[in-house]
Amino acid sequence: MQLNKIVEFHKALGDLTRIKIVALLQQGPLHGQAIAGKLGLTPPTITHHIAKLREVGLIRERRDKNTIYFSLNEKILEMSAKAILSVGTGGTSNMEMSVTPEEREAIIKNFFTKDGKLKNYPAQRKKKLVILAHIANGLEFGKVYSEKEINEYLKQYHEDYATLRRELIMCQYMYRENNEYELNPVELWWLR
Repeated sequence: MQLNKIVEFHKALGDLTRIKIVALLQQGPLHGQAIAGKLGLTPPTITHHIAKLREVGLIRERRDKNTIYFSLNEKILEMSAKAILSVGTGGTSNMEMSVTPEEREAIIKNFFTKDGKLKNYPAQRKKKLVILAHIANGLEFGKVYSEKEINEYLKQYHEDYATLRRELIMCQYMYRENNEYELNPVELWWLR
């Protein structure tokens, strides 16, 4: 199921119109009518293609009164494009590359009790990602978990398991579909 995420990214970019939209948005935010005008296409066609790009996280939206401006999420584009190069290599994640082993150990020591409970959830992004990676490392790659199983697993770390579950999804440590959860490959654990 997880490699499907990489496949879906490449499928989304496997269309000439979507590549053109990405190229336009590299120059800055645009609203749908402007994109349609520049590409000589109808607004419904643009809406369809924007939806496909949004599904894989490549598009951000900002509303200004009745107009929605679209912008390119360049970080997602870059990380998703690079993810295929590390599949099956056992490479380290970007999070691990930005934190030294000493920093990681210190963060874990400061935020977890001796019995493994999370004292509090860090606000700083780097520390949050170390905490999430530590928690995710206890899950089995390739196993599909029910929401109940994930909740029970996360309760051993902190009573606010819903926040931990949501953060694991948002920070790409886990993938959720139809209330089933699966650990993403380490290569998809990226910084934002």
